[in-house]
Amino acid sequence: MAVRVVIGAGATGVATARRLADRGDQVRLITRSGSGPDHAGIERVALDASETDALTTALTGANTVVNAAMTAYHTWPETLPPLFTAILTATERAGADYVMLGNHYGYGPSTEPLTEGTPLTSRTRKGRVRAELWQQAKAAHDAGRLRVTEVRAGQYLGPGAISAFTLLVAPRVRDGELALVHGNPDAAHAFSYTEDVAAALVARGDDDRTWGRPWHAPVITTTVRRAATELAALHDAPEPRLDQLTERDLTLLSFSDPLWREFTELGYMTERPFLVDDTDLRETFGLTASPLGAALVG
Repeated sequence: MAVRVVIGAGATGVATARRLADRGDQVRLITRSGSGPDHAGIERVALDASETDALTTALTGANTVVNAAMTAYHTWPETLPPLFTAILTATERAGADYVMLGNHYGYGPSTEPLTEGTPLTSRTRKGRVRAELWQQAKAAHDAGRLRVTEVRAGQYLGPGAISAFTLLVAPRVRDGELALVHGNPDAAHAFSYTEDVAAALVARGDDDRTWGRPWHAPVITTTVRRAATELAALHDAPEPRLDQLTERDLTLLSFSDPLWREFTELGYMTERPFLVDDTDLRETFGLTASPLGAALVG
């Protein structure tokens, strides 16, 4: 029986752990609190993954480590590098393969659909740190220290997903209220359903063609307005009323949660089309995106 370790119990981490356990793998789910689903095939481990030595012990016997860990959004530049360094080091010590969950921030603005070969040229704080974390892991792979890959996802949809859409738009649409949108509600954008991302993470750990490069998770290309309209129909809610967030709105929101002030630097991803090409994943592994409705219901 293969031993798979998933670090992080956000929506995608939990979905990944469940998929692995459902197919018969032995799964350890590591979080600070020991949280996670109640599943016979999942061992929940309470551990701070930034503690390299303790994590190394917890990874003993693992075939694959899936890093779906995350820190508070507004602290990424300070808190992600030490956490990811600890996970990379412990995975190498354990002799396991390493699958990272990433995103599209590292690419920066583009007028063309992004591919996995698009240079990581982001000038934003969070974009630079995401690029550097991948480059650090890729250097370890190239040096022969372990096998590494990354699955890059877009704005999340799905149960428990945290994104601008799920936080700002979806609750208001379901309640028939005015929803404030970060960016242009009619600009096409790359969304990712958490279950589709989990399927990609699971598949990447099983195939020798995976290693040494990133892969784009299945992409649902749509606009906020279309997603909101479909969500309203699913809940028999009125036609959505959408308006754009202003800088003043973001400032006011940031008084209650510093997360909101972080949205400004990533405006290029929401103010105009931001398109992502998932052809490599589809043609190599046969994984395709779920319909938008499934992502909104599921």
